[in-house]
Amino acid sequence: MKKKALFHLLLILCSLSFKNSHSQQFVEDWDGVPNLERHQFTLNLFTPGVRYELGVLKNLSVSLSFNPGLATYEEGYSFGLVLHTRVRYYHNFKTRYNYGREVVGNSANYFGLARSSFFEPLQLTYTMEAQKNFSLTFFGVVYGLQRTNLKGFNITVELGAGYYDGFGVESGFGPLINFTFGKVLTNAKARKTIQVEY
Repeated sequence: MKKKALFHLLLILCSLSFKNSHSQQFVEDWDGVPNLERHQFTLNLFTPGVRYELGVLKNLSVSLSFNPGLATYEEGYSFGLVLHTRVRYYHNFKTRYNYGREVVGNSANYFGLARSSFFEPLQLTYTMEAQKNFSLTFFGVVYGLQRTNLKGFNITVELGAGYYDGFGVESGFGPLINFTFGKVLTNAKARKTIQVEY
């Protein structure tokens, strides 16, 4: 039942992505640097998972993703499917653009506020002493990089530290490592740069 519901959710997200597959990068007139992509939907290639990232401001985005993750902290570790939410501030977007490096697909480095939720039914393996149907939520900060090429292949790597808040399992502090390799489903060739003047 859970697999069927997850499959249907994935199909719905894919159909929404293809409906609006022409993403745009806007350029603000005052400094000529493109904003982040307004909408970016990424499907993981090697592991099950999806991510949606929304460009809120010129260098700020919010994202929601569902993919495999590893929690490792004082009490042990847990590995399985995880729900990630992020607020990302891209600090070198303008520098990369000015040096002629690719910025399509939000290709830059970022600082982020992170929340990652691990739910026991979705965990493949864990070593903590835990009750049935436990949950573990990471709250912390991450530093990451994201690169997307013109064909839409995307790599995201992030490293962070924070507090793991447990329900039915002990809480504690620890690191977070996240890596994804996927395909941006918005059409990279169709991306247009639109000049916006004030």
